[in-house]
Amino acid sequence: MSVKAATRVAFRVDASLDIGSGHVMRCLTLARVLRERGAQCYFVSRMHAGHLCDMITADGFRVMPLPAVVAGPAVAEQDEYRRWLGVSQEQDARETATNLATVAPLDWLVVDHYALGAPWELSLKGYYGKLLAIDDLVNREHVADLLLDQTFMRDAGDYRPWVNAECVLLCGVEHVLLRPEFDLWRAPSLARRKQASLQRILISLGGVDRDNVTRTVLLALDEVAAQGGIDIDVVLGGSSPWIDDIRGLIATLAANVQLHVNAHNMAELLAGCDLAIGAAGTSAWERCCLGVPTLMLVLAANQAEIGAKLGQSGVACMLVNDAALAGELASTVAAFSAEPAMLAKMSVRAAALVGGNGAARLADAMMLGHA
Repeated sequence: MSVKAATRVAFRVDASLDIGSGHVMRCLTLARVLRERGAQCYFVSRMHAGHLCDMITADGFRVMPLPAVVAGPAVAEQDEYRRWLGVSQEQDARETATNLATVAPLDWLVVDHYALGAPWELSLKGYYGKLLAIDDLVNREHVADLLLDQTFMRDAGDYRPWVNAECVLLCGVEHVLLRPEFDLWRAPSLARRKQASLQRILISLGGVDRDNVTRTVLLALDEVAAQGGIDIDVVLGGSSPWIDDIRGLIATLAANVQLHVNAHNMAELLAGCDLAIGAAGTSAWERCCLGVPTLMLVLAANQAEIGAKLGQSGVACMLVNDAALAGELASTVAAFSAEPAMLAKMSVRAAALVGGNGAARLADAMMLGHA
């Protein structure tokens, strides 16, 4: 499908040491698909510590940066998600409007930020034709033409009290935004799991891993991996403050561990592992698409609901990030190594949950005006 080159889409999304990278990564996925259909895409993003503006620019998109701020007392007293913004919705809207004016009129404005809702969306109405809100929380009002919530077992009815009557709701994991390479690697990954074994583990705890849980996991697995001949891949984003620390730690370990920073072949790495250790964020759906058995950790409040549902469904084995984590990791990995059939069962459940193509369907809906 092709569209006129003048189609313009702007994304308002942030990354930071607190927010993580998942919001930007899923918006980039959608932007790439829209670009393939001829759209011009722009990003408005605040320069928080840990921002991904350089990555967005390197991907060929224009970034209109908003200044980094130190949250004042009024903002600091607000809830966690509002603190993520750093300023009030009103100030953010004014600063965003200044940037949008340089590329307006926009066909679509996409907002993916837990701190922004209906007041912000309404104040920018003069700059866009239609609005897509990407959310996960069901906790604030939106005035949108489309709303996407890719949460497992999310029902459109959950949002009806929070949105305008005309809003089209796309809810559930069938709408998850995955990069095309996950579709390409799905078949090879599923074929690998027909011969269940535990030879390679992938550790990926978010692009930032604010609390350096990766260190805890590596120390916990070193002995069992070395004794069992299990290789380990570790993935960190370029904005993680722990890259040098993890690189130094790896040099002291007995296990065979390889570090990947800003990996551009994540689908391939996942397809080549037998078990992943990851967070309950956006990456959970990537692992499900490839049928990767997972030891899952909840590393942020907004991941708790997803993690609980995936654990209850047998899609992942949930572990708690507390003082007992190291022992639980070592014993669980040892059990999987001794009885790999457990991995195969988890793989089948995960693969049945997510099939891919959500980004293409959403882009088509936007281009066809289904809102």
